Amino acid sequence: MRSNSVRQPSPIFPVNLFRNSVTSVPFLDEAAIRSVLRLQDLIPAMERALIDFSAGRVQQPVRSLIPVPHHGGIMGFMPAVYGEIMGAKLVNVYPGNAALGLPTHQAIIAIFRSNTGEPLAVMDGRLITELRTAAVSAVATSLLSSPTARTLAVLGSGVQARAHVQALALVRKFDDIRVWSRNTQHAEAFASEIGATSTPAEDAVRSADVVVTCTNSPEPVLRGAWLKSGALVNAVGAVGPTRRELDADAMRGAVVVDSRDAALEEAGDLLLAGANIHAELGELLAGTKPRPQAETTVFKSLGLAVEDLAAAKLVLEKLQRQ
Repeated sequence: MRSNSVRQPSPIFPVNLFRNSVTSVPFLDEAAIRSVLRLQDLIPAMERALIDFSAGRVQQPVRSLIPVPHHGGIMGFMPAVYGEIMGAKLVNVYPGNAALGLPTHQAIIAIFRSNTGEPLAVMDGRLITELRTAAVSAVATSLLSSPTARTLAVLGSGVQARAHVQALALVRKFDDIRVWSRNTQHAEAFASEIGATSTPAEDAVRSADVVVTCTNSPEPVLRGAWLKSGALVNAVGAVGPTRRELDADAMRGAVVVDSRDAALEEAGDLLLAGANIHAELGELLAGTKPRPQAETTVFKSLGLAVEDLAAAKLVLEKLQRQ
């Protein structure tokens, strides 16, 4: 017998916040997201998302990148279907914005129910991109660095540098943090802010247990000759087949990626060095591929749509509980 009752939304999302009408879909700004999103919650969410991605439980093409050459920018389109939600992030990367006092990465994320296609929310994507990127590096650092790692080198002094220091501190207890930036004043200010030491790049990296590269440089800022045996490098900054932060020598060890398909299209660090991929991070987390045994390990992070969806879902769930 046909029921006349109206189908209710999935209980994971509150009816009073996420209504069915397209015109009433809320926009969540950065302040709303910041009020509920925490790195300590994001790290396990990113771990689950990476495992699901590598296990084939996520529908996700390699993102489309559209250059905006007249303004020195790139627009990216990142869609995915992940369990009960699906959606896409539109992200704009404009390195020149730093000189204007604007964020270099700006984005919005649209989320839908995967079973009906109903829109749930549109939200600012800048903070989610910042925090989920650092959380993924924390997952890699927890798995791939020595449990006794105490020295951290950060090449870069911007948004991702700050987020990485916060995220990595949740998985390793660093008592020596060294920072470098092409802008010496920025490096010194950043070092003072977090209680670190501002040094030349080589001095920062030598003897460091964990290294993070998060610059806008299109050319290597990290030399493999500087790396100690057993070091882990989280390579975050360079995106595109012709850009790299690491020289070929730095890529001589084991290379772990978030997405094999994306790395073979977008990871200049990998492509320009002719390096081979050992495994996806999700494969290592699930135990379907062996842990690397090389002298050094590089985790090349490009950023995945499933990470954005997992973070957005976390935001929605936390708002529901409020």
